[in-house]
Amino acid sequence: MKFMHPRPSSIVAALYTARDLNVDVSILHGPSGCSFKHARLLEEDGMRVLTTSLADNEFIFGGEKPLEDVLRYAEEHFNPGRMAVIGTCVAMIIGEDLQSAVRNAAITAPTIAVDIHAGYPENIAGVLATLEAAAAAGWISSDEMARQRRMMEAANEVERLRGAASQAYIEPERGDLKHVAGRRLLELARSGERGVAILNAKKETAYMFADELVALHDVCPDANITYIANLEQRGLAKVREDAARILSGLQERGVRPECIGALDEYGANGPALGDRIRAIAPSFALIAGVPHAIPPDFTDGIECFSITNGPRQVAPLKVIGHRHVMVEVDLHPKTLGVRSIVESEFGAVLRSLR
Repeated sequence: MKFMHPRPSSIVAALYTARDLNVDVSILHGPSGCSFKHARLLEEDGMRVLTTSLADNEFIFGGEKPLEDVLRYAEEHFNPGRMAVIGTCVAMIIGEDLQSAVRNAAITAPTIAVDIHAGYPENIAGVLATLEAAAAAGWISSDEMARQRRMMEAANEVERLRGAASQAYIEPERGDLKHVAGRRLLELARSGERGVAILNAKKETAYMFADELVALHDVCPDANITYIANLEQRGLAKVREDAARILSGLQERGVRPECIGALDEYGANGPALGDRIRAIAPSFALIAGVPHAIPPDFTDGIECFSITNGPRQVAPLKVIGHRHVMVEVDLHPKTLGVRSIVESEFGAVLRSLR
């Protein structure tokens, strides 16, 4: 299927993966405007992003010399523990040898070169290309590489079946009114009905999605609700660090969730979460992060309150029977660079209804 709505870029996915590998400086080998928004956001998260600023002259004669110069500049000015060179469409088209430039720059910082461009149908190409380079450099084990590949394939499958890749074009929506859904959720929680509140979030987005669980507990601390979160300690270094911080933050606020899955297992976590839902047999469920990872067979007959940060995820969630679907607007920019749980819009609404 050809998608007619914007889809994530494999170049951007490579940048985020470099960040998760604790890379201090990433260098985009391409025009200065390539992926600039995400490059700026990632600098908020502690990784410097430089560009070789290729222009029309380099498009013709090549840009290896500018890349060598930027590599030397980065080492001299930032003293990085790790660096990554990330390719772009321009670098691919003109046939740049990224690894050769890294060698010729004669830098001492461990550096990987990622040959990637935005022409892949799935953005996981950028993730896997970066991880393969990291595995070749000894930064991750072969077992972790295999695990990451399985997780990415599972996430892709979920998007194809029930996510933003399930239709050729999906109209973006802001979802249901949060105060209306909030009143209904609190009505159920206060009635004594059995419920479940699930965090199944992707990496750093969990810093805000976790607040949905905290807010429900703040308002209804004695409700018959089982809390579950994908905060097990697996994955790349930053992913594990984030999981530990978020779990600690939940516990400090009185939420002691069962941990099912890790922060990078959001796509593969659905069946395990579904089995737990079936065992609990709740009448309602709050699901924050990637709700569509849970196969609909497990949520059939349950009143679902689902929270996503994707405006194009609203319609697919409604299709599989989730009655209340809400969008946390601008969630991702608000969770980059943070180290503790961030208040969510829906969480603020729930607290206002106390």
